[in-house]
This record gives sequence, C-alpha cells and structure tokens, in this order.
Amino acid sequence: MNQVVLASVCIIAAFPHAATAQQASQPTHNVQGAVRVVDVRGRALEVTTGVGMALRVVRVLVPADVRVVSAGAPLLFARLQAGDLVRVAYGSRPGGYIAYTIERLERAP
Repeated sequence: MNQVVLASVCIIAAFPHAATAQQASQPTHNVQGAVRVVDVRGRALEVTTGVGMALRVVRVLVPADVRVVSAGAPLLFARLQAGDLVRVAYGSRPGGYIAYTIERLERAP
C-alpha cells in the first residue's frame, strides 16, 4: 500500500514540471510588422510594429532550426532584409524572446 501511495505522489509531483516544460516551447506571442534589423551573426531579428498610437520594436533570437518561409517555401534567415513585412511567432525565455516561426509576408520595395 505504501508503494502505491509513494508512486502516486511521485507522479503528481512530476506532472506540473512536465506541463511547464512543454508550455515553454510553445509560441505565446505573435507580432506582425516591418523588419528593422537582421543580425545574421547574432541570429537575431528586430521587428517594428504599431501598438495603438505608438511604435514598438520586438527583438527575438532566432535559433538555427527555426522555420523561415515566404509564400509557403523555405527561406534562408540571411535572405530577410530591412523593410520586409513579417509575421513572427515567439515565446519568452529567461534569455529573452525566442522565435518559433518566421513568415515573410511581403518583400521590401
């Protein structure tokens, strides 16, 4: 009987940690706007977007395995340029925001 109780406690104690770890890898934010800066070496992207009557700049880190697409086709991260209109799904981590997907909606003129 004690083993069943102990096993149940272990499972219940482990469950919140598993749920938290799983949620951390899911996008929690979306931003759509114009690319301000593409930092290929630092693997980062800055997007300017409108918020009410103000502008906001969102900086996201872009891991090497992040899917970047344009019109449904894969696109190299380095091919993004200032002025491109993009949609970025990202999440918050202790080191800053992390991109999960980047979609180029329109090329810069």
